Amino acid sequence: MDKFKSMQVFCRVVELGSFTAVAREWDLSPTMVGKHVTYLEKQLGLSLLTRTTRRISLTEAGRGYYQRSKQLLEDLEELENSVSALGEGARGTLVVAAPIDFGLMYLVPAITLFRQSHPNITVSLGLENRFIDLSSGDYDLSIRITDTPHHGMIAKRITTTELCTFASPGYLAAQGEPQIIADLHRHRCLGYINTPHSNHWLFHDQGQPVEFKCRWQFASNNGTALCEAAAMDMGIIQVPSTTARPYLADGRLREILLDYCVRDLPVYAFYLQRRFIPAKITAFVSFLQDYFASQQLTVA
Repeated sequence: MDKFKSMQVFCRVVELGSFTAVAREWDLSPTMVGKHVTYLEKQLGLSLLTRTTRRISLTEAGRGYYQRSKQLLEDLEELENSVSALGEGARGTLVVAAPIDFGLMYLVPAITLFRQSHPNITVSLGLENRFIDLSSGDYDLSIRITDTPHHGMIAKRITTTELCTFASPGYLAAQGEPQIIADLHRHRCLGYINTPHSNHWLFHDQGQPVEFKCRWQFASNNGTALCEAAAMDMGIIQVPSTTARPYLADGRLREILLDYCVRDLPVYAFYLQRRFIPAKITAFVSFLQDYFASQQLTVA
């Protein structure tokens, strides 16, 4: 039996959690899927999976074997992609995670142009604000707006934005406008969930970073939802200016605490450090850097 194929089948069993699901995906019988796993177990002389009528789970040995097998298979795919790229260009499916608002407003147009110049790369875009652990293998690349690059990953700056504070004219007329950061203690604040700074707001005061913690009256993981709430006089928000731009343009929101705005907040593309970096990743990151630079687009 082909050990390489058996490793592939075993990894998919772990990921899909079902012999039947893998059988459908690979056009095999469930019995043949089981034979691939059994073959590996006999070769290794130990059990990789615990099987019951309801579920399949990894043994301790199986967990280690899966992690190493997954890495070997990914390294092989990356090597093949790198070699292939020398003659035919980058190819494959690129799975990207990005913040909801930034992804909708900026990445979708960028990906549209990227696909025109790289027709052999298919892009799958997941929009979510939570931190993405790339070691899980669910994503190839993560776009994050942060001033704290993650250790253990390659971080490529693709552009910058601003992190500013906003409120509606109606709210400011009723509650007054804060003049310094400490004034926020007496205002209604709306929180942005799942940011790198948790429940703190980030400011710059005479060039020094300042974190401010206040009690939220309302919170969301979506910047547009926060802008809508603020536009309805619910309170003050701090979001990247990428998100607030349409609300500023029509006057529903106004920037406040201008002297404390973070004017140069990096937008990074993160990916894992590996022996072979897939050509599809380097092609996409390089494209994004050129795309934002060519438009002179600091996404403020």
